[in-house]
Amino acid sequence: MPDDIPTIDLAAALADDAPEELLATVRRAAETLGIIQVVNHGVPTEVIAGFNDGFRRVLDLPRAEKEQLASPTGHPNRGWRQWPDDFGRLELERFNIAQYDDTQEAEAAGLSPEHATLYRHVNVWPPQEPGLREATHRYRDAFVDVARRVLTLYARVLDVPADTFSLGDDVHTTVVVNNYPKWPYDSASDEEKLLLLEHADSSTVTVLHQEGDYAGLQGQHPDGTWTPVPIRPDALQVFTGTLLTNWTDGRLRPGRHRVVAGGSVTRRSSAVFVHPGLDTVVAPLPAFADPDGSDFEPVSVWERANGNVEEYLRVFGRPEQLAAWRESRPYVADVIS
Repeated sequence: MPDDIPTIDLAAALADDAPEELLATVRRAAETLGIIQVVNHGVPTEVIAGFNDGFRRVLDLPRAEKEQLASPTGHPNRGWRQWPDDFGRLELERFNIAQYDDTQEAEAAGLSPEHATLYRHVNVWPPQEPGLREATHRYRDAFVDVARRVLTLYARVLDVPADTFSLGDDVHTTVVVNNYPKWPYDSASDEEKLLLLEHADSSTVTVLHQEGDYAGLQGQHPDGTWTPVPIRPDALQVFTGTLLTNWTDGRLRPGRHRVVAGGSVTRRSSAVFVHPGLDTVVAPLPAFADPDGSDFEPVSVWERANGNVEEYLRVFGRPEQLAAWRESRPYVADVIS
């Protein structure tokens, strides 16, 4: 159907002679789905493989070794963690990497002492993979470049200046690796095997790469129905986040998505969440602002980032996880029997 998630040749769409039909496809997807797949995106295969292969080896380690990679202070967005789905049957694994390893690195990069406190809970780098930190930085930088180019493309199809959605030089990022298990149970509806609940990201855009033999990632149509995001090894997925929706006063729809279990092998996705700098306050831009007023309130990137953990634990945290966080100690969920 025409509203399914399109695959876009990014280099062709950014070319001076880009076909109008291609640009119309991008605009339609951005306005109705908030999700596109891009190929010919310029990220070297070895950058993606170096990152994914390293984390595959980490996530294939025995559980006892992975438990040592959990955040020493119980931070849910640092290091390794694993938990059952809502039905208590499967376990989703996740590895989180912050932009800076600690407050010292953040201040050395130019962050204010206040903003650097965001990194007082340190990153956890697996000693089994000494090259993974460098591989992660290459991966993140390449995906940020893709994010910038897609934002330039969105400006083009909306007929506004190319730098309308500028992220600035101090872009704020987080990196997440998700391991989705196989589905060993009898058949069930998608709603009964959700591994990641329906949501839209709070980023400007999120750039994702996925591996596996099952299109478990699904995007939502405006009418509420769901469509799978096909797995293409050469493609990256780009989701519009709520910050970009705010900038455009709702013109660009946030990419609502979810993940359902399935397949015969572990499915893996690796995402870079891209935001403007922590000093940024996002509000509808003049090119999109309605003179009669807006439904979108200004959003402080710093305030949202600073309150992210408390908000996450308030909504999704388990009592034992919240207790570990309050006591600044590691949290490892019980293994499913």
